[in-house]
Amino acid sequence: EARLVESGGGWVQPGESLRLSCASAGFSFSDYSMYWLRQAPGQELEWVGSINRIGRRPRYADSVEGRFTISRDNVENALYLQMDSLKPDDSATYYCAASDLFRYYTSGVGPEKGDFDYWGQGIQVIVSS
Repeated sequence: EARLVESGGGWVQPGESLRLSCASAGFSFSDYSMYWLRQAPGQELEWVGSINRIGRRPRYADSVEGRFTISRDNVENALYLQMDSLKPDDSATYYCAASDLFRYYTSGVGPEKGDFDYWGQGIQVIVSS
């Protein structure tokens, strides 16, 4: 059974950093492009970033470009999201997801859950003073 499990969330103050991890099992991790998405209470699902199967040229939403970094380890079958200079608007539940297709989302076009083959259960990030 395919599984994605996020870890590393929590509460931080504005300007601080967090690193999220996503452990995978039950599917061939290196055959999938990987994604981070987030959803704040009462808000739509938001794409954060994408990384292709070999970890090259990740793409980011404008809202996180220059502050967040996606990486992956195809030996450890893990995905990471380094979040720096966090803002209160970054508060959300963060999800990792896998798809056999590489996608990124332009402004005004949101992700649909059906775009992804596997999802994690989500982990909460709170940025507040």
